[in-house]
Amino acid sequence: MSIDTARPRPAATDEIVVEGARTHNLRGIDVRIPRNRITVFTGVSGSGKSSLVFDTVAAESRRQLNDTYDSFVRNRLGRPGRPDADRIDNLSVAVVLDQRRLSGNARSTVGTATDIAPLVRLLFSRIGEPSAGLSHVFSFNDPRGMCPECQGLGTVDRVDAAALIDPDLSLDEGAIRFPTFAPGTWRWKRYVHSGLFDRAKPVREYTSAERDLLLYAEGVRPPDPDPEFPRTGTFEGVVPRLTRSYLTSESPGPSARDRAALDRVVSSGPCPECGGARLNRTVLDCRIGPHNIAEWCAMPAVELAGVVGGTDAERVRPLAEALVERLGYLDRVGLGYLSLDRASGTLSGGEAQRVRMVRHMGGSLTGLTYVFDEPSTGLHPADVHRLTDLMRRLRDKGNTVLVVEHDPDVIALADHVVDMGPGAGRDGGRVVYEGSVRGLLHADTPTGRYLRGPRAVRGRVRAPRGSIGIRGARLHNLRGVDVSVPTGVLTVVTGVAGSGKSSLVGGELLRVRPDAVAVTQGAVGGGSRSTPATFLGVLDTVRGLFARRNGVAASWFSANSRGACPTCRGRGVIITDLAFLDDVETVCEDCRGTRFNDRALSYTLGDRTIAEVLGMTAVEAAGFLGEPGVEDALGRLVRVGLPYLALGQSLDTLSGGERQRLKLARELAAPASVYVLDEPTAGLHGGDVDRLLALFDHMVDAGTSLVVVEHHLDVVAYADHVIDLGPGAGTHGGRVVFEGAPARMARSGTGATAEALRRYLEEV
Repeated sequence: MSIDTARPRPAATDEIVVEGARTHNLRGIDVRIPRNRITVFTGVSGSGKSSLVFDTVAAESRRQLNDTYDSFVRNRLGRPGRPDADRIDNLSVAVVLDQRRLSGNARSTVGTATDIAPLVRLLFSRIGEPSAGLSHVFSFNDPRGMCPECQGLGTVDRVDAAALIDPDLSLDEGAIRFPTFAPGTWRWKRYVHSGLFDRAKPVREYTSAERDLLLYAEGVRPPDPDPEFPRTGTFEGVVPRLTRSYLTSESPGPSARDRAALDRVVSSGPCPECGGARLNRTVLDCRIGPHNIAEWCAMPAVELAGVVGGTDAERVRPLAEALVERLGYLDRVGLGYLSLDRASGTLSGGEAQRVRMVRHMGGSLTGLTYVFDEPSTGLHPADVHRLTDLMRRLRDKGNTVLVVEHDPDVIALADHVVDMGPGAGRDGGRVVYEGSVRGLLHADTPTGRYLRGPRAVRGRVRAPRGSIGIRGARLHNLRGVDVSVPTGVLTVVTGVAGSGKSSLVGGELLRVRPDAVAVTQGAVGGGSRSTPATFLGVLDTVRGLFARRNGVAASWFSANSRGACPTCRGRGVIITDLAFLDDVETVCEDCRGTRFNDRALSYTLGDRTIAEVLGMTAVEAAGFLGEPGVEDALGRLVRVGLPYLALGQSLDTLSGGERQRLKLARELAAPASVYVLDEPTAGLHGGDVDRLLALFDHMVDAGTSLVVVEHHLDVVAYADHVIDLGPGAGTHGGRVVFEGAPARMARSGTGATAEALRRYLEEV
């Protein structure tokens, strides 16, 4: 770990002063954060880093900024609460760059999210031939530019007639396989009373004309309908009726029942009119050199920068240079492999955070406080230097940079370090070290011990029991990959971001082994009301214990039922919808965030209310409740590295890595033969990774095959087998550059991962 030379400590007037901070698990701490410097906040997961940085410093900055607006704007912004602290001084405007995923809106792309797309459109409007018009015409979100068939979405939903109709049944027997067309429904009556069909005849016996009429007719007036058919009604085939009712932009959202039925009978694919390009033919015919705008946007950013730099039209030189600069920003934050047409909803939390960074890199504002949440998540060790270079530039422009981070290379960047701990939850919330990085290396804290700990590769690897063969894999950027994934061992698939790891493991391996359990960082479902207790299935037991102890119904101990606070309806927060801005959440003043009403809180179990029990960590609750089933579930939570999670914590607040480990905790109740994990160390302190590796050992020794997509070098070094993809990202990746034991990779491997592993082993 190469350490930045620490700058002289600033005067007290140049420090952010926090005194008596008690937000969440903070223990009334005092801290001085130097302004115009890079301060990295470290500590084990759950130690209070985010509570101090995001929920205290950044939250107070935003609250005071909101107070500068007039009353109309303040009312629209809501009334965020004041962080629980005695004093917070010398703040500047905070720009928070966290790991919230970008909008899943189908019309949001990397190009639109970074504001690069407008520059591309402007360039095509100036020098594209033949001209298609002004810049807005080149937008798939503008009616004048979008494809008329798919309305600018690039995909169309089509009804699969074969899945919709059972040819062996008649209309009376339910030949139309969709709930709203079932026998007896009002839609079904339109078909059987139209007089156009023999309602008792199997559809297989229909003539081709009758079948086309049943499926595709539009605006047909039946010549001899039954009396039950509307006098002025017209007949519409099943496919257009279903399309108009459920698939058009004007149709309301389907119910859960209909959604499941739609998934069975509707398929989505590229638009046949534009081929997925989203734009109309006039726009696609406009080109700069050999490429149209859709082809530009489909290129990786690093490749597109070269194409744009090659344009020789002098009159757009400043515009082309600005575009190349913006594309370079994407590459600088390790996202050069992304294309501008990549849907923003498909980005990971780490990718989304770095995309947000791009919007600020060309700005001229100074004196701001930039707040980052583990920005190295998802980055290969070889790419971390690009991130640290960005932070240095922000600092050197006169900004304050606050970073919550576990990565040693990012910690080494710091001018100042605040180490939180010593443990998680109630065992944390204190400042255990404050000072330089060099001092942290000698500190007797979990972070200090981890940073100076020994580095070694696994000496004796396990022998595989078999293998999973993948041949000729060409998904996305894979280049006809042939690889054998050993079973009965811990296999780590690594490589730079965009090299094809997810395509190989999440795509091809799962296709070959559909029985494998993929545990990803995606949403766990249930929304803000879902908690670890509900996800692991222990909340019903907890409610039952309270109900029996107090002689009342269990529903009193549900925030979704009789026990709910009437003001916030059991949410614990009041959510203010700001339309195009982010929603604002404020703690409910009536229940003080507990989510329960006064009567529910009047009942206790061993002198604890239901809210207090749900506020316990996994370790605390297991000991307090003493139920075998609950102890087993919460024990699994501890084993996956989440001992600090509160039973009642909203799953919406978890990071991607925490969500994945929570899913793993549930899966371990009935272990599978093959598990696929996607960067399970995301959000884990280095000291906590050892616990996760111990769990991996336990799983493999019990007969499980583990395939882990991971960048963390502790995990790579601990593997039995490593598959390294690369050598680069996007079109420069998609190949296997190494297969074998980590010791051999460190000794003779080539490529970015091998070099990073050798540097890792040299650090002490």
